[in-house]
Amino acid sequence: MSEQVKPAPGQPTPAQHTQGHPAQGQTARAQGGDLDLAQRYGDALLPVFGTPQKVLARGAGVHVWDTEGKQYLDLLAGIAVNALGHGHPALLAAIMKQAETLGHVSNFFASAPQIELAEKLLQLAEAPAGSGVFFANSGTEANEAAFKIARRTGRPRILALRNSFHGRTMGALALTWKEAYRAPFEPLPGGVEFLEVGDEAALAEALAPGDVAAVFAEPIQGEAGVRPLGTDYLQALRRLTREHGTLLILDEVQTGIGRTGHWFAHQAIEGLQPDVMTLAKGLGGGFPIGAVISYGPAVHDLLQPGQHGTTFGGNPLASAAALAVLGTILEDGLLEHVREVGAGFTRDVLALDHPLIEEVRGAGLLLGIGFRAPIAPQLATAALEAGFIVNAPDGTTLRIAPPLLITPAELDTFTAALPALLEAAAPEGEN
Repeated sequence: MSEQVKPAPGQPTPAQHTQGHPAQGQTARAQGGDLDLAQRYGDALLPVFGTPQKVLARGAGVHVWDTEGKQYLDLLAGIAVNALGHGHPALLAAIMKQAETLGHVSNFFASAPQIELAEKLLQLAEAPAGSGVFFANSGTEANEAAFKIARRTGRPRILALRNSFHGRTMGALALTWKEAYRAPFEPLPGGVEFLEVGDEAALAEALAPGDVAAVFAEPIQGEAGVRPLGTDYLQALRRLTREHGTLLILDEVQTGIGRTGHWFAHQAIEGLQPDVMTLAKGLGGGFPIGAVISYGPAVHDLLQPGQHGTTFGGNPLASAAALAVLGTILEDGLLEHVREVGAGFTRDVLALDHPLIEEVRGAGLLLGIGFRAPIAPQLATAALEAGFIVNAPDGTTLRIAPPLLITPAELDTFTAALPALLEAAAPEGEN
């Protein structure tokens, strides 16, 4: 990639990066120190996340700083959440403006931002007349609502895919493949069966009795190591579910909102449209919000008044934040930017021709670097110490999911560092 690149569309200027933040040189002593805060974390919070890797103090653009003042290039974006990076002026302005009027009103009442956001999502989803939106606060809540929509068909069986991840609440967990997540909480809601990804014959056989309510699928299985289902299998899912009157529910919590270079990952396949789609993560750019989109009148009324609800879902603040995210992606041409930058990064990583790098999977800026040895956790640790935030969803994959406005030059710094990081992480003799 060329080193001479202009700032990404929508990326804050250096002045905007620092405005309203503590000085970059703020010391650990003033903050209490990483070690002190980590101890307090362990004393005050339940241990569900283990020990934090670092205590972060602030962020600006595509960078964050810890309480020791060390800077990191954020290549994970809060696990594909911070679509516009940190402290983006459009997002800040929208939240502040909305907070001056209405923050929360409950769903006894409506608000203009809630209605406008629903309309915008239906437009971007290319949903037909009779479609609708339900707002939640997270991806797992969106999948819980979709689970209940499937139950309302009256059919007893639900299909999900091996290596799937749909969340950790009880219904979403029932759809999640990993045994370590499921076993401590069984019995889970029943009727869920798992299929091997790519096996069209097994899919056809499972659907044949005509009693399957829905098939849940992620277009790219993020927590499984950024593994795309593939065009042929996604088309088979759509064709066979339609033949058997079964709902196709696409979980786009991680892949949606421009992450793959399309508004929603399934839109890369012409003519593919689900019956239900779930969203969260990047939708609010860091402000909690989730959504369920139902396509067409046949699905619209499966959930009747009183059969589902949420206190905070679709609140004006979250809706205003999401509108700002969608507006910025659209106005600044970030979909094309994501496609171009992601493709360039993939080429550059493969061009390293490193013996440990096997492939780069995914689309846009949801990418998994696959290795020929189980070194990804060690590599993620080495990268953090070198100033890069990445993630190892499994032993052989490094996940890259930066803010959508990251530039090629910023990504180049990680690509250039990768050989040395591999040298540090790989067992002796595997380089």
